[in-house]
Amino acid sequence: MKSIEILTQEAIALLKALIETPSFSSEEDQTALLIENWFTQNNIPFERENNNIWAFNKHFDKTKPTLLLNSHHDTVKPNQGYTNDPFEAIVKDGKLFGLGSNDAGGCLVSLLATFVHFYSNEKLPYNIVMVASAEEESSGKNGLNSVLKHLPELECAIVGEPTLMQLAVAEKGLLVLDVIVKGTASHAAHNNPDNPIYNAIPVIEWLNSYQFEKISAVLGPVKMTVTQINAGKQHNVVPAECHLVVDIRVNDCYSNPEILETVKRHLTAEVNPRSMHLNASSIPVAHGLVQAGIALGRTTYGSPTLSDQSVLSCKSLKLGPGETLRSHSADEFIFINEIEEGIQLYIKILTDFFKQ
Repeated sequence: MKSIEILTQEAIALLKALIETPSFSSEEDQTALLIENWFTQNNIPFERENNNIWAFNKHFDKTKPTLLLNSHHDTVKPNQGYTNDPFEAIVKDGKLFGLGSNDAGGCLVSLLATFVHFYSNEKLPYNIVMVASAEEESSGKNGLNSVLKHLPELECAIVGEPTLMQLAVAEKGLLVLDVIVKGTASHAAHNNPDNPIYNAIPVIEWLNSYQFEKISAVLGPVKMTVTQINAGKQHNVVPAECHLVVDIRVNDCYSNPEILETVKRHLTAEVNPRSMHLNASSIPVAHGLVQAGIALGRTTYGSPTLSDQSVLSCKSLKLGPGETLRSHSADEFIFINEIEEGIQLYIKILTDFFKQ
């Protein structure tokens, strides 16, 4: 078995290679090859579909429960604020700079190293499946959600996202609605009591003021925000419709269908969800994974940001090196020692969890 020190060195080298290989969502084929090579070099059989790669522990036993380790290798496109080359892995002042270094390359390579550490263990009480997934940033159809049909039933999961190695025990879901407020088209010079833009005012007021009753102890209230408004083509024509886009961050007290039904019941408008599968997720604080982290001094919190947790139905914990505030930022970076600590903590948490 490789030492943790060697695994860490190899993980950092892999992260540098990932940074220098563009992998925008749906275009991750080259980073998928790098991850394939990682498994090959560690003599681990793997499977691939589209740009998702996954592998099972050596002594997989279908009578045992299965734990998922997951993080993604796609990135957003670099913003215009970069002063470094986003595709150059630069190490300076203990930081590793580069697109995807923090979100979520550091998490991915740390979990890969952790998987290798446990891979050959014959006496694990859980099976482990490692999935390096694609299309997380775009919530695409060929991401983790497309792999689940190939996996056994999952008892629990660790999803690698930058949390400063604190325990995100819940994550808000996302429901995006296209709302169409109807009216009557006419010439602007004529009296028209059915202007859809004016009709949209009470709709917007309701979306701004309505409070869902159930407030999560971890995630707080459901949050609805109107983020886009579009109506009309020219100044002298009253349009027939006013279109709104509503971003709803759903807590773990509600399902997406429940939220949708409530909105439809209250609005005099056509309401269409863009998707229904990006659900809120959580894991009980009493769960062994969380308790293993707490015993190591980790704190628990609820996360407002979306990840691949949203497509999982099992109990899932979001945990990883790096800091979420650096994600998608100019000159993105992760501290080298965050990766070193991340691998050690992942291994320690799982080791203690397996002893329970």
